[in-house]
Amino acid sequence: MSHLPRTRRSHTRMPLVAAARGESPSRRPVWFMRQAGRSLPEYRALRADHGMLESCFDADLVCEITLQPVRRHDVDAAILFSDIVVPLKAAGIGLDIVAGTGPVIESPVRTAGDVDALPRLDPAAVGAVSRAVAQILDQLDDTTALIGFAGAPFTLASYLIEGGPSRNYVQTKALMRGDPDTWHVLMARLADITITFLQVQLDAGVDAVQVFDSWAGALSVADYRTYVAPHIGRVFAEIAGYGVPRIHFGVGTGELLADMAAPADVIGVDWRVPLEEAVRRISGPKAVQGNLDPTVLFAGPTVLEREIRSLLADGQRALAAGAIGHIVNLGHGVLPDTDPDALTRAVELIHSL
Repeated sequence: MSHLPRTRRSHTRMPLVAAARGESPSRRPVWFMRQAGRSLPEYRALRADHGMLESCFDADLVCEITLQPVRRHDVDAAILFSDIVVPLKAAGIGLDIVAGTGPVIESPVRTAGDVDALPRLDPAAVGAVSRAVAQILDQLDDTTALIGFAGAPFTLASYLIEGGPSRNYVQTKALMRGDPDTWHVLMARLADITITFLQVQLDAGVDAVQVFDSWAGALSVADYRTYVAPHIGRVFAEIAGYGVPRIHFGVGTGELLADMAAPADVIGVDWRVPLEEAVRRISGPKAVQGNLDPTVLFAGPTVLEREIRSLLADGQRALAAGAIGHIVNLGHGVLPDTDPDALTRAVELIHSL
């Protein structure tokens, strides 16, 4: 697909971009991972007649679902509604998202031959995503950022190798350590797919991107540096020229924060590590994002207010410790049974303090 990049929006009034760049946001920026999803009745109604992957390849549905939490919660960013396996599906890899399970791969990738047979992603195959971005930007005001979305090569590899979600990543680690040559070829292929998918979104005009390495926390620091860091580093380097904030996030990655922050502008922190401590573990001028425990949203308004005040105080300590900005978020995604009114209350409180 050959096209000229969309004219990029002005970022001067976007609190999220200001915080990511170390500027002074007009208010504390807040958004929530998985803010567009099952916690919203309007989302459940829309999805009643549409499968997950079908929804991700329908520009009108992507636009509507992406905008739903912005309308309801007044968050400072929309994140493109998608799934990390969308570019794999678009490339032609046989897979489905099974309710209650997650992504399931038809033919797991376990040999050098399997890796050689992997297709590349043609940007035209995700044209619906590009069109959705254009539609979303036409409806967002100039203070609300649109965040692009992609899965990191390691997490994509873990799904392809295991055949679906995993608890111990036995097959993944066996290939990684037992056949490192094949592993690095696989990671390079997946980095290409991730880069292409992000470039499509960036060319369409997204204001920031977040790369999810959801399962990187299963790795030791040594394994991450040897088997993952070179490839994710290339992903972030290839999109640096777009000049938009690049966010990196993983779950249970407290020991990896320094390495994961290195190529990014913003490091996402889950609830296990205080933001102030996270800043001590990283180097360089980085913003931090996070990190309210998603279960706090179930504990009632008094607890929610207490925990948000505590989080904001931690964010101030992180800034004093050297972070250039703080973007408020959860430490992982919104849980499906979350009361959406609790999210709205959280945003109102964060903006008022």
